[in-house]
Amino acid sequence: MAETEAIILAGGLGTRLRSAVPDLPKCMAPVNGEPFLKYVLDYLLSQEIEHYIFALGYKHEAIEAYIQKAYPRLMYKVSLEEEPLGTGGAILQAMKMVKGKHALVTNGDTLFKGDVHYLLGYHKLSGSECSLALKPMNNFDRYGVVETDKDNRIINFKEKQYYEQGNINAGMYALHKKKFLQEDLPKKFSFEKDYLEALYHQRRMYGIVQHEYFIDIGIPEDYERAQHELQQ
Repeated sequence: MAETEAIILAGGLGTRLRSAVPDLPKCMAPVNGEPFLKYVLDYLLSQEIEHYIFALGYKHEAIEAYIQKAYPRLMYKVSLEEEPLGTGGAILQAMKMVKGKHALVTNGDTLFKGDVHYLLGYHKLSGSECSLALKPMNNFDRYGVVETDKDNRIINFKEKQYYEQGNINAGMYALHKKKFLQEDLPKKFSFEKDYLEALYHQRRMYGIVQHEYFIDIGIPEDYERAQHELQQ
């Protein structure tokens, strides 16, 4: 399993973080003096992921310079967006660089400490086209809810609103390369809206619940929370 490739989506502009982090890609926002990307990479390395494809766009030079300096032995490639492609377009372009049959996909601005190999193993055994890591949450309104049946198959994506409890999309996916590339998808699209929510009832998509640590630094409040929760 160690040969699994991970696509890290790190092309985001971080517009909602501008007040806290001007002029940096979102994944490079400093948390306790280190780029948030370091926490994501260190976790994936601890899960024995060895090969990486960084989907980059905005200020990609800063990210590449950091990787070369901090991780000189890392085996990686760069999928560079010439223009913003959306989450879907970024994954589609990067997926063409994947060598194996499946890839792990994760956001550079979210950290989910789930069991990567369990997610990938379930994904392969179930014949899934896309499998989502799901995180149970209580009393939230920032995320939509993903509903699954007794066999973990996704049966609904519910809109963002206040929920007392529910399973959210943790921003980590296992994706079947060939089946994804065979979809009639545009160059620019939203992975969440135009792939997951548009096709889940026609495709084999599963949601795997894991009660592990999750943080998304996309808004200033949670970026501030990361400073306390991710102290070494």
